Amino acid sequence: MKLLFVSLLVCLASCQNLSKNKNIKVDNKVTAKLSSFDLKKEIKNCEAQLNRAVPKLTDLSKHPRLIETNETEWKEIPNGRLVWTSGFYPGILWYMYDLTKEEKWKSEAIKRTEVFEDFKTINEHHDIGFMMFPAYGNGYIFGDKKEYKDILLTSAESLASRFNPKVGTIRSWSNKMHPRWQQHITIIDNMLNLELLFWAAKNGGSKEFYDIAVKHAETTMENHFRPDYTSWHVIEYDSISGKVLNRHTKQGYADDSRWSRGQAWGIYGYSMMYRETGDKKFLDFAVKLTDKYLELLPADYIPHWDFDVSNLENEERDASAAAVVASGLLELSTFVKEKKDQERYYSAAMRMLESLSSEEYSGVGKTDSFLIHSTGAKSLGHEIDVALIYADYYYIEALDRLQKMEQSK
Repeated sequence: MKLLFVSLLVCLASCQNLSKNKNIKVDNKVTAKLSSFDLKKEIKNCEAQLNRAVPKLTDLSKHPRLIETNETEWKEIPNGRLVWTSGFYPGILWYMYDLTKEEKWKSEAIKRTEVFEDFKTINEHHDIGFMMFPAYGNGYIFGDKKEYKDILLTSAESLASRFNPKVGTIRSWSNKMHPRWQQHITIIDNMLNLELLFWAAKNGGSKEFYDIAVKHAETTMENHFRPDYTSWHVIEYDSISGKVLNRHTKQGYADDSRWSRGQAWGIYGYSMMYRETGDKKFLDFAVKLTDKYLELLPADYIPHWDFDVSNLENEERDASAAAVVASGLLELSTFVKEKKDQERYYSAAMRMLESLSSEEYSGVGKTDSFLIHSTGAKSLGHEIDVALIYADYYYIEALDRLQKMEQSK
């Protein structure tokens, strides 16, 4: 069914549940162009994919991570403390419950969430936000699992313990695991972990969590981006002086190349920063990052894994980057003030969703995933042209956001 004239803005009171934090504002004065994207059909497709996959995923000590090229079923890996992707599968189940209100998805989500409560004390790296908020955060918000509150607050404390006030950022990786860098490492991906800190600050945690998140975003905004508003992946800081020592990449093509998912993390992260703070500098920055990203996209709006790799047209795409941006842009379209920008970002998000749901990128009828053709780390020689669990997570998050936007009209 076509979305006809979807309203993008209504008053805060009428649409408090548009996002996980239930505070996206929309404006009912603006209408979107007609779209060929069939939201109801795509929700049903995703539910069918889960019905196909869930019976096969029975080992609670593992989680689905990827589907290899030319294979059909998820490769499962252990829920280790150093494995950043464990929270996305339960997060997907929580979103499916929110989309359908089917109790079976809530039951499955609870089962898959509660197996890693002990991860709340992780302080070896920054990815505790990725690991805990999609699972426990979505469970608290969508499943009314109030008992998850203390787990989330402890998780936020663990994340905040990695903040270095001399640098002004949360330390992302350990040097032991990433020996190329000897001092304080911060990666662009870390922006998305800040949502855990904001949630905790609003739900009984220390106000310091809010301050740390803001400082991290400000420091990252100052040091992590080129003059053209594209992102480096890895910044190494002097742990004492806070001086930038090196700007590198781990998953991009080259240190000075523009890794597409890095740009996606920035777009999503700074849109979220504006949602949580109301500080216009974050909104303005999100707009600049977005406009540059859109300028670099191919015709189908699904980026190659790096914008600067040689022989670009022959290189693999990254559907995961497109899913992250589609979800972020739906939110950003509700924040910008100008009608033309609201329509432009909404239309771009819909174009991304149309491509992702198309025969080219959909896993329906081919694999157990929602999406195919993602690239995790080609520069490292793995996860090349595969299905990735976090691509599916941000895709279903986008569907959930879009459904709430439609319901608010």
